[in-house]
Amino acid sequence: MKILSIRRLRGPNVHLSRPAVVARLRLDDLTGRETSDIEGFTERLLRALPGLADHHCAAGAPGGFVSRMRGGTYFGHVTEHVSIELSQRIGRDVSFGRTVSAGEPGLYDLIVECPADESPDSTLPGELLGTAAALVTSIAAGEPVRAADLGHHLATLAALAEREATGPSTRSIIVAARRRGIPVERYADLSLLRLGWGSRRRLAWAAMTDRTSGVGVDIAADKQVTRRLLEDAGVPVAPGGAARTAQEAVRLLTTLGAPVVVKPRQGRQGEHVTLNLCTPKEVSDAFTAAGGDVVVERQLDGRDYRVLIVAGEVVAAAERVAAHVIGDGQNTVAGLVARTNADPRRGDGHARVLTRISLDDHAHLVLDRQNLTPDSVPAAGRQVWLRDNANLSTGGTGTDVTDLVHPDVARLCLRVAALVGLDIVGIDLRLEDIAAPVPPSGEPGLILTGVIEVNAVPGLRMHLAPVHGRSRDVGDAIVRAMFPAGSDGRIPTVAITGTNGKTTVARLTACLLGGTGLRIGLTTTEGVSIDGRTVHRGDATGPRSAQMVLGDPGVQAAVLETARGGTLRRGLGYDWTDVGVITNITADHLGQDGLDSIEDLAHVKALVAERVRDGGTLVLNADDPWVRSLVDRPRVRADRKRLVWFGTDPAQPVVAQHLGRGGVAYLMHDGWLVQATGARRTPLLRVEEVPGSFGGAAPYAAVNALAALAAARALGASQDLVVSRLTEFTPRVHNPGRATLLRLGDVTLFVDYAHNPAAIATVLRTLHRLFGPHRCVAAVTLPGDRRDDLLAASAQVLADGVTRAVLYEDEDPRGRAPGEVPALVEREMRMRRPTLTAVRASGYRAAVGEALRLAVSGDVVLVLYEKVGPMLACLEELGAVPADSTVVHAERLPARPARSLGLHPAAQTTVPS
Repeated sequence: MKILSIRRLRGPNVHLSRPAVVARLRLDDLTGRETSDIEGFTERLLRALPGLADHHCAAGAPGGFVSRMRGGTYFGHVTEHVSIELSQRIGRDVSFGRTVSAGEPGLYDLIVECPADESPDSTLPGELLGTAAALVTSIAAGEPVRAADLGHHLATLAALAEREATGPSTRSIIVAARRRGIPVERYADLSLLRLGWGSRRRLAWAAMTDRTSGVGVDIAADKQVTRRLLEDAGVPVAPGGAARTAQEAVRLLTTLGAPVVVKPRQGRQGEHVTLNLCTPKEVSDAFTAAGGDVVVERQLDGRDYRVLIVAGEVVAAAERVAAHVIGDGQNTVAGLVARTNADPRRGDGHARVLTRISLDDHAHLVLDRQNLTPDSVPAAGRQVWLRDNANLSTGGTGTDVTDLVHPDVARLCLRVAALVGLDIVGIDLRLEDIAAPVPPSGEPGLILTGVIEVNAVPGLRMHLAPVHGRSRDVGDAIVRAMFPAGSDGRIPTVAITGTNGKTTVARLTACLLGGTGLRIGLTTTEGVSIDGRTVHRGDATGPRSAQMVLGDPGVQAAVLETARGGTLRRGLGYDWTDVGVITNITADHLGQDGLDSIEDLAHVKALVAERVRDGGTLVLNADDPWVRSLVDRPRVRADRKRLVWFGTDPAQPVVAQHLGRGGVAYLMHDGWLVQATGARRTPLLRVEEVPGSFGGAAPYAAVNALAALAAARALGASQDLVVSRLTEFTPRVHNPGRATLLRLGDVTLFVDYAHNPAAIATVLRTLHRLFGPHRCVAAVTLPGDRRDDLLAASAQVLADGVTRAVLYEDEDPRGRAPGEVPALVEREMRMRRPTLTAVRASGYRAAVGEALRLAVSGDVVLVLYEKVGPMLACLEELGAVPADSTVVHAERLPARPARSLGLHPAAQTTVPS
């Protein structure tokens, strides 16, 4: 077996509400075989991974998966379960998996859950799946699996997981934020977090926020500056000074008196800090070890404490104890250290709540002062110190003493935090007892206790998981400080999906909401815009573009066009929205990404409805049977949301029932757009006045407007405002390339992105109303990644609706052979209408030129494009200018009856384009 590819679904997806990976697996020699075909396979696999016996599988109870294997199941399914078991074995808590056919024999997609805070760039899922595939292949081949080899693989995977995981401090902030419903995004494998969206967005990097003072951080980083600043303010600190030479350090020893502490002036995490120095040689050696730029201080008496201040509040305090072991009269110091390090809470670095103790040179020095070596066997009960300083990063431990902090100590620490200017700060003190008052500062010789260090970006481990005492939820304290008054850090958000009309509805909604004074972030198939200015061009309907908007601090509300492709390939770019709009569901993109039917497409589009928060609003097209069916899906949970219908038929049963229950709908009624609430009807705007409706000839423009009105009103925009903003919407400016009407001499051009049977039929009906059924010429391209039957249906609709057609090919053939799509479309058009004039051209420029050559005075040229920018630029170069949108309907004049447009079922309904 072989893993061919792996991709991450970064957010909620069609499989799961959490992140997942999708791995494409090829079974090779195991294609067509099942576990029951290989004698002893199940038993051998269980000997290697006995935890598989607890897997439920479809049975819903432990042992279900083993029953499946004994009865016979395919090896893709086995690989899925093995990867989950390997994850559990290394402490990676995942449980969901699914295996589905990828369309060919022996080819499967494995969908496996990922932890929510795992780095989006993590290589671990791929390593786990690769190891699982290799293990299953080996066992199927009858090769022995040595426990030592499997243990080595697991240790390697566990080490990778630990390197990529967030540390306890970062993890506590993530957990606290998610508990409050605040969106959290982790950047790469860093401890940098983005919490919240848009203008409410905040950043945190471990225990530092985007409002942590840079000056304060620099002050805390320089121990001499910190000491002087606090000393000048009357804070009790250790007497001392800076030394740039060994001689200066020794002179300070003489001045201060032993014992002294030598620490790097810019040090961190207790590195190269040496205590209990009494002789010039000890000071000189410590100076060299610390790097030559040090602070020498008189060593204060008392016990070691750390007090954590967050936003002017004492949130935790711990007594810190330096790394040590307790003798048992039998084991050596080295053996005792090894036993201590075996504690699963200890790890390397800061990945776990405690750090392993290192028997390094400094530990040897501390042992030597106790007349011990690593090989010594200390007496039972003897406390053997391995460090002077009590930092957790050097193996120390913590005991919670938060409830013991004396008010004097609390006031001192709050004053220190204010003096240094830090919102989050860890203050280290040497005190006889944290429960006793702190004596005031005085002459240097009288200072016996006080502040010994101030730490920006303090570690939180000792408070989150003290060895003794109560755990303190300091992550929650940080989140509360960042998001006061219970804020969830979210901005108003609308997601819009469907087959046709998504871009137009998104642009309309953004325009309507812009009237509220909010700065709107918008994603569409054409790009990303912030407050009306384009910041990124290209298809921006996937999760990356959504995050681009949601991560922008200038955005106060977001409108996100959400397309099928990004949803299937990468998941959603958000967890919940306030409003979800579904315009319609018709045949398009079938044959791609495993979509074989409109029902499959509806399943994907339903995700936008499912991810509307409880109490949010679902805006659904009542004219579309597939959209109507979504409310019956259990995962949509329509009973927990506010449902708003829109459509052209007030008598539609689902609308009538909804209004009968006092619900709200936005409808076309007697030539008006109306807001219906129960039995009340409030006229909003005449249909013929809707921008882009061409005096009512394009009813789909009114349908689009209804969807946008419903979305904007759901977010609190007033009725008068949205109507006023709707009348100001200029399609040529605000919605270029969608139903854009231009003039070139006495020929009209109608530029649109219709690219499936339903959309093309809708556009052609509009052109027939405006210009008559026999005045339509077309310059047409269709995307090559559509299935042949859909291209054929589009060709048939075109053949019914135009008299002359010029066919050209997209620059990107999307997997098709050169010329394949135009040839298919031409063949289908001629079969449908043998008398049709149909020619081919090379590229969009030649196609437009040929279509204009075929057109005569009074004709309209339908221009379907691949990319709107180049096409509009080409037409402008030819001299095309905006046309008057108030065109007299040709259908009001005598005309021969038009042929019915199209045979494909998707082309029979009026839908947005």
